Order: sequence, then structure tokens, then C-alpha cells
Amino acid sequence: MSIKHNIDFEKATFKNFENIPDLNAFQKAEIFKDFTDYMEDQGHMNYRFVTSNGCGPEMWVSSPFQKDPKKCVSLVSNDYLNFTQHPKVKAAAIAGIEKYGTGAGASPLIGGHHEYHVKLENKLSTFFNRPKDSSIIYTTGYTANSSTLLAMLKAEDCAIVDMAVHASVYEGLYETTIKRFPHNSLLHLERALIEAQSRYLTRLVVIDGVYSQDGDLARMNEIYDLTKKYGAYLMVDDAHGIGVLGETGRGAIEMFNLLNKVDIISGTLSKAFGHIGGFVIAKPEVANYLKFQSRQQVFSSTSTPAAAGLLVAIDLIDEEPEWRIKLADNVAYYKKGLLDMKLDIGNTASPIIPIKIGDAHKTGDVARLLLQAGVYANAIVYPGVSRKDARIRTSLMATHTRQHLDKVLNAFEYVNKKVRITKDQ
Repeated sequence: MSIKHNIDFEKATFKNFENIPDLNAFQKAEIFKDFTDYMEDQGHMNYRFVTSNGCGPEMWVSSPFQKDPKKCVSLVSNDYLNFTQHPKVKAAAIAGIEKYGTGAGASPLIGGHHEYHVKLENKLSTFFNRPKDSSIIYTTGYTANSSTLLAMLKAEDCAIVDMAVHASVYEGLYETTIKRFPHNSLLHLERALIEAQSRYLTRLVVIDGVYSQDGDLARMNEIYDLTKKYGAYLMVDDAHGIGVLGETGRGAIEMFNLLNKVDIISGTLSKAFGHIGGFVIAKPEVANYLKFQSRQQVFSSTSTPAAAGLLVAIDLIDEEPEWRIKLADNVAYYKKGLLDMKLDIGNTASPIIPIKIGDAHKTGDVARLLLQAGVYANAIVYPGVSRKDARIRTSLMATHTRQHLDKVLNAFEYVNKKVRITKDQ
């Protein structure tokens, strides 16, 4: 007997299944399985495709629409510089495993803090021109944000958050007061700062350097000035900027000349640096506090010895700037091609380039048609973005060639003739 529910699958999104009144967790899972089957039948199950090679400008992709692996131009990876495949990075990771084994063995606090972790934290401090002991590493970029905020902000404190920040930020705020302001709105930020000034002990403004869905930048200089005007602190998650933007690859924060001014910098080791993990840069006393008070440092095992590859990857940002230059050239070429077709790419200023479509079902159709044309790109719909702001999210790499990009642009031209996605339609 099927479980009764009032969810219209045609209009539903994943968020509709977070909670279904009067159904227990197992019943909810059954209905959700019916929904994912429905999505697959409609050709909109554009998620969890299986790839049979590593990150690169091309990937072999299997999907519900194409069971046999298909060679596609890949636009789904945050491996912007393709350091996951850099021979020096791979050799260092292999050497780390040969020396230390495959795992860290414990949490950092009680036995899982090895010499390669110390070297990595010291190198990150140096990379950001901060004093020794200014950094702390986490197993993921997600936990770098969530664990740090959870450790630092309590009921008597307040987080003032750009509404477009990463989900990991919100994950760390459930023990504190949250004030949200519309994306990059200085007016609403100032109002929140004024309101919070005399009410909370710690006022921490949290923004991204590069926003993960639109690829645009924070109005960082103006946000910093407002934050300090009202005696608050500033945290910038620059996961998508570090290694890619700035004169020396120190990220969006470097572009705004705030490297030594931002109170907390968080980032990831899984994007430009080509591995997995996260980090926080702050004053040494803050980093020390987190090493003993952050739950991930106490209760979760830390990064594996393959993280030794990161010691090389960080150096390569300075030693081989040609990767950033090539990436920037690719971004300029690709953006021009999309704009020439009158596609809506928003205000992106990074290797993240969205093609905004609006309608979720049309966006699903576009993703399927792109895959048929040999292009693997992400369909992003609600709740990843607002209901009427569905888009194809594309990410470029330094190792994409002009031939790869031309294939993508030709695919968008083909799709546009099929379903019309130009912004003037």
C-alpha cells in the first residue's frame, strides 16, 4: 500500500522532503525514493553521475540517460588549476603515504597531529603573511566554517551574515543569534550592525570572498569599513578565490588589500590546492583557542598523509603562476562566447560562470541536452538558489583548451536553438 501524501512531484524540489508532517523518517525516505524515480523518468536526475577518471578538463561520465561511459568536457570541478593531476603534487602525496601510511589515526587533539600537519599549518601561515601559529587545518572546508563558528559564537553573540554565504556557515550558527542581510547590501548590513552594537558581546560579520553560485565578489572594502566602524569583526570564506584571484593568488581578499586586516580567513584545500581539507587563518590566540575548543579538532580524525601533496601545491601558486594566467584567459574567452549568444551570466568575476535560465524544469532539460552534446555541467535549482533563479553552473579549469571551450559554446548554441535560453526571450 502506497503512503499518502500531498506533494506535487511536478512542482516539488528536494527541500519539500526535509520534513513531511505526520510521516516518520522511514516513510519520508520511501516517498523521496518515489520522487527521485520520477525525476529520473522525466530526465531531470542530473545528480550523482558516476565518473571513471579523475578531475580534468574531460571526464568519462555515466548517467541515467547514458549508462555507458561518455567522454565529456567537464565543467563541474572546483579543481581550478587542475593540481589534482600535477605530477609534483601527486608525487608528494604518494611519498607522504609511503612514509606515514594511509591515515592519521586519531583526532588532532589526541594523537592524530603529525609532523606533516605542522608543516602544512606553518606553510599556510607563511602563505598569508601571518605570524607562526596563525593557522589551523580541518578535515574539510565545510568543517572549517561550521566548527569554527560553533566554537566561537554563543547565545550572547551575534553573526551578521550575507544571505548568500555557503551552507557550512549556517551549520555553525545554531548556538548563536543570526542576523541576515541581503546579498552585498551595505544599507542592510549597516542597519544590522547598528542594531547589534549594544546588544551582543561579539558581533561577527560573515561573508564569502567569491560566492559559489553566482561567482561574484563581496563588496569587501566597504563591508570591512562598516564592520570596523561599529566595532565588529569580519570573517571571510574565500574558498573559491584563494589560489585563483589576486596578484599572487592569495584570493579576493588580496584583491581588496585586506590580507592582514580580516579577522578570520577561512578556506578550503579541495579547490585550487587540489586535495581535501579546510583551514582558518586568524590571530595566533584565536587559532590556539580553536585547536582546543573546536569539536572537529577533538572528536574527528584529521587529514591523511596524502595531504603532503598540499605542501607542494601551495608552493606552486608562487612557482608556476602560468596556471592562474591560463585560467584567466579561459574565463575571458568563455564569458565572451556566452555573452555573444546573449546568455545571462550575471555578475560573475571568477571561474564560476552561471548560465541563468530561471525555470527549474527547463534547466533540467538543458543539462540533459548538454550531456548529450558531450558537456558535463551542473543544473542548480531550488533550494541551492531561489525558485526562479535556476541555472547551469559551470566552472573552468586552467587545463581546458580552446577546443574544449569551443565545444561547450557550440553545445550551448545547439541547446539554445532547442529550448531558447537567451535572456532576451
